[in-house]
Amino acid sequence: MDTLERLKNAGLFDRSVPRYTSYPTAPQFHEGIAAPQFGEWLAGLDTDRPVSLYVHIPFCERLCWFCACRTQGVKTLAPVEAYLETLLAEIAMFKAARPKGVKLARLHFGGGSPTIMSLEMINKLNDAIRNAIDFEDGYEFSVEIDPTACNIDKIKAFAKGGMNRASIGVQDFNEKVQAAIGRPQGYDLTRRIVGDLRDQGIGSINIDMVYGLPFQDMDALQNTTRQVLTLAPDRVALFGYAHVPWMAKRQKMIPEDSLPGPIERFEQSEEAAAMFVDAGMEAIGIDHFAKPQDSLAIAARSNGLHRNFQGYTDDKCSALIGLGASSISRFPQGFIQNNVATTNYNTSISNKTWPAARGFELSLEDKMRSRAIEMLMCDFRIDLAALESEFGEAALEIRDECYRAIAEFRGFVGLEGDNFEILPEGQPLTRLIANVFDTFTTAQAKHSRAI
Repeated sequence: MDTLERLKNAGLFDRSVPRYTSYPTAPQFHEGIAAPQFGEWLAGLDTDRPVSLYVHIPFCERLCWFCACRTQGVKTLAPVEAYLETLLAEIAMFKAARPKGVKLARLHFGGGSPTIMSLEMINKLNDAIRNAIDFEDGYEFSVEIDPTACNIDKIKAFAKGGMNRASIGVQDFNEKVQAAIGRPQGYDLTRRIVGDLRDQGIGSINIDMVYGLPFQDMDALQNTTRQVLTLAPDRVALFGYAHVPWMAKRQKMIPEDSLPGPIERFEQSEEAAAMFVDAGMEAIGIDHFAKPQDSLAIAARSNGLHRNFQGYTDDKCSALIGLGASSISRFPQGFIQNNVATTNYNTSISNKTWPAARGFELSLEDKMRSRAIEMLMCDFRIDLAALESEFGEAALEIRDECYRAIAEFRGFVGLEGDNFEILPEGQPLTRLIANVFDTFTTAQAKHSRAI
């Protein structure tokens, strides 16, 4: 039996599982953990440990039909300006409530599209963050860039505020694919924006690609991969398109019969991955690639890789504070998500209350399983001795479940001493194998396909 048939029998092409950017995953969040816990957990931050900030700008000049992010299209900047004033008020609340002495090590502007903001708005937001918390030496400040809503002046404004890494969405350069997902974006425009970023001293550039898109075939994917490589990105994220029209209504614009089948998706992901590795990039986890000298690659080689809602990261901060509508915070005690609807978010801030709407407080077992799943997603193995050293006898249950994973995925995983490992041929099954260690039922939550 060949590998493809074995992967099929293991469920790779027909099962749906979480992407495990958190554990437990967002469907498990509930309203019992909200504003009171956010205030308490924020006030209790360790002043000796720097924090990360995620700032959400939930607006775009256009709505890409493939996207499932929490964002809305606008025809004028008026809604963005109103939202920014509320966001600035939330930042002021954060400044007043955070423990004195806490510093910022990571800052990320995401969306939506932060580049939708005018120069005045960019400067206001930069100044507000700088006024709210001191930056640690060696900080990283990244911004998601939409080339169609960006120019050299906006890049200079972000760079003046401290941006030193940029993330650019490409998805696919093929015009037919772009038309099908509502995202026209030429290669020449993208190349120009990359050049402008480099000219302004932005030392790290990440590019997002997507496989499994409508009308995307192997030729389109190979051509886009070659074009992306000419841009010399420091990192590449290669995501599988998640067709979830029950959650992202705009995806109903995409005809399902135009989507590649699961085996085609698998072959696309394998081909693009091989091309990036052949070009000298290192494979990071299940879907990222980085130049060997990039900090993400260094972290992966030294067991310092982590995973959060932005994907793979070398962020060592103990807390990530989410600001803005729908953003998610991760504290040592658990997760909290802000109001998704901007109207509810605005109301909370107007009332001078935290806009936290739902969350999840982690038990010791949750933290243990979270770490075990993160090990699998990042390193393709669970270091059982390290897990038992950190969590004590509770981790013995994980060892027992390793045997269940071996029975279910025989030939794809192995256990030798204190190391449970996903073998190279089993790495496409990583999300399915991680699901063995997930004690929460996923029956009531729909997830994307495993490939």
